[in-house]
Amino acid sequence: MTILLFGITKDIVGSPTLSVPTSNISGKKVPNTVKELKTYLGKNYPELNKLSSLAVAVNNSYAEDDTIINSYDEIALIPPVSGG
Repeated sequence: MTILLFGITKDIVGSPTLSVPTSNISGKKVPNTVKELKTYLGKNYPELNKLSSLAVAVNNSYAEDDTIINSYDEIALIPPVSGG
């Protein structure tokens, strides 16, 4: 599954996109919900846990933590935005 990254999330990961495995590799659990994806990303990129908020969009719509995600979904991480 490919995740689109914006703002500070792109800086933390070091790339505008991130590939997440969609099948169990070495016994690691594959994220099936938005909440599991956030947990997975927080373990692999601890700096993401320091953000005041982190919205996730699935197929161009903001998603709740219990939203099911699939390998073919378009997923985006949307960090907090400050106005100016």
